[in-house]
Amino acid sequence: MKKLALHWKILLGMFLGVVIGLLMTNFEGGKELIQDWIKPFGKIFINSLKLIAIPLILAALIKGVSDLKDISKLSKMGGRTIGIYITTTIIAVSIGLLLVNLVNPGHSISEETRTEMVSNYSDNTTKYKETAKTQKEAGPLKPLEDLVPENIFSSATSNRNMLQVIFFAVFFGIGLILIPEEKGRTVKHFFDGFNEVILKMVDLIMLAAPYGVFALLAALVAESPSIDLFKALGWYALTVVIGLLLMITIYTLMVLVFTKKKPSFFINGISPAQLLAFSTSSSAATLPVTMERVTEHLGVEEEVASFVLPIGATINMDGTSLYQAVAAVFIAQAFGMNLDFGTQLGIIATATLASIGSAAVPGAGMVMLVGVLGYAGIPEAGLALIFAVDRPLDMCRTAVNVTGDAAVSMMVAKSIGKLGEPKVKDWDDNYLKK
Repeated sequence: MKKLALHWKILLGMFLGVVIGLLMTNFEGGKELIQDWIKPFGKIFINSLKLIAIPLILAALIKGVSDLKDISKLSKMGGRTIGIYITTTIIAVSIGLLLVNLVNPGHSISEETRTEMVSNYSDNTTKYKETAKTQKEAGPLKPLEDLVPENIFSSATSNRNMLQVIFFAVFFGIGLILIPEEKGRTVKHFFDGFNEVILKMVDLIMLAAPYGVFALLAALVAESPSIDLFKALGWYALTVVIGLLLMITIYTLMVLVFTKKKPSFFINGISPAQLLAFSTSSSAATLPVTMERVTEHLGVEEEVASFVLPIGATINMDGTSLYQAVAAVFIAQAFGMNLDFGTQLGIIATATLASIGSAAVPGAGMVMLVGVLGYAGIPEAGLALIFAVDRPLDMCRTAVNVTGDAAVSMMVAKSIGKLGEPKVKDWDDNYLKK
């Protein structure tokens, strides 16, 4: 008998959590039963995600930066590649924040439900308000000052200091590139192995996701039984999808403007990789197909594709960054929190830099989101609200990530005279049939 896929298990856990939560509210003592015997398992699941958020970013970022191997690669082709990647990521996060502030999906939750949620998570919201007040009273350069930690070990003890950890990881990775390869080989191998161990821990934690989601949703529904929670979830998913479609449109326009290639040429050329990314939710698994489509069907020379695309699979997570921005503000709205402009700018920086360390595997984006929430002081328990639709949205955002990689490879190739005619001019789906 074929085993049920993990995303179906998560959806089943979500459904059962909602059903059990609604049923238990009809029995005397049912709410207390869920709070005492079910909710703790949800808390354990959230804690396990928070547990590996900093190690995941530290390992993935150091590995990603040090994989460049030669600092000279950051000159002509490397500088343009990373510059465009960072620019598109900032655009993606900004679009996400713009849309979520326009649509306000979290505001469709009734005031009564919001009050109950804030009451149930009063410790988190009180801490958030105190942090927000402190940030408001700080000087204009305080965020820049806080970016550089005075003690990395102290910073690594709290997800609230995610930007400081990211700064240290990038700085460490650059230092690792600049020392002789033979001297840094042991350190490089350590962080490569460390990264693999952390990714395996992500896999193990995600195996418990159906049970964690069940516990979280059961508690959330029992404590705030209202249909408007799910109405808000629908608006949230729609906001993310609109943002992702806008990003694909922007990539297509960038290709048209910078390479003079028609949108149909670009979309037809990359479509098989998009479909594979959609089905696997993994930029890394799709990389061989992306390489083949870009070199054979889009005319990018292999010298460029072999450099730009692997880096893109590591640091270019525009779809993931957009989703993190929307999710963070949506959860804040659900808890009745109004994020000020400075905090939202911080979300742009955190989501952009965290995307550099986002592992190109399913589920890693959710762990990175814990870091973004921690930075903004938003209760991580709000993850329960978005788990129900995370898998289909993960599929969509991975397709966007791959599309961005392909678009940037064409632009970089054009800028250095390495964009030619495609080797295969007629688009077909023979590759998918292999």
